[in-house]
Amino acid sequence: MRLGSLGMHVVAVLALDGVSAFDLTIPCQVFALAHLPDGSPAYDVRVCADRSVTAMAGPSAPFQLSSPYGVEDARSADTVVVPGVPSERVPHPRAVRVLRQAADRGARIASICTGAFALAHAGLLAGRPATTHWHFAAALAERYPDVRVDPSVLYVDDGQVLTSAGIAAGLDLCLHMVRVDHGAAVAARVARMLVMAPQRTGGQAQFIEYRTPGCDSADLGPTLRWMRDKLGEPLSLADIAAHALMSRRSLARHFRAQTGTTPLRWLLAQRVQRARELLETTSLPLTRVAEATGFGSLETLRHHFVRQVGTTPSAYRAAFRG
Repeated sequence: MRLGSLGMHVVAVLALDGVSAFDLTIPCQVFALAHLPDGSPAYDVRVCADRSVTAMAGPSAPFQLSSPYGVEDARSADTVVVPGVPSERVPHPRAVRVLRQAADRGARIASICTGAFALAHAGLLAGRPATTHWHFAAALAERYPDVRVDPSVLYVDDGQVLTSAGIAAGLDLCLHMVRVDHGAAVAARVARMLVMAPQRTGGQAQFIEYRTPGCDSADLGPTLRWMRDKLGEPLSLADIAAHALMSRRSLARHFRAQTGTTPLRWLLAQRVQRARELLETTSLPLTRVAEATGFGSLETLRHHFVRQVGTTPSAYRAAFRG
């Protein structure tokens, strides 16, 4: 994580004309709620906008936005987030220049929903994988054929440049960035304040069938809670299907509809998440962490941890604990 001039990571939320009010507030809320273990704020959040910007709270509810920070101020930020804007609107050349300059100096660049069109117009998505709201994915791919558009995922982290799907997926992306910067425990506290799940992985499907818990026999809420309670135990697909009172085929179908992934992939993600929390908040030996999270051996923990987190458990603990 890079630091701003005052020692704090500066997040610039670039409010282009026609910005979605909902998308605009997502990074403001998530990053402003993030605090370090000593209680100090983790980020300095700044909305950067021209003097007269129209924000949209729905098609028939425009309002004027003003901010003490101008578009040019985003150039020196450590992270620049571009919320959704009308996909057909071409960003002002000044905003394009600022995005390119920020990227050239190594800033992290992210977009929410149709903000990906502004990133693509600035040339920041050329040759990269990216996503946007499923409804606009075809238009993004047609207009910018050098972008590898994936319409099915919640968000894409391609290192310096990140993109998210529509609206609420921006919450997942911003929480992911907090998690990368400060670890799972800090991100989990933000998620609790937002009353949302601590983690939905970027590869999870955009199309998920949400059900009210207990609304019918196919609801998997009780089984998901049971799986979380049993993370330290060996669980097979047959065990999960038996608890859900379903065949394996029915379990796979309902699990995909309600979580966007398979039972064993969901279980693996939960185990890695629990391992992250234990590495951050306890001094348990790595072998005990592996046992407590159902991986059984340190080698298995290390294999899956590196694949999902990008670093080893010991390096993760050294970076985030204390």
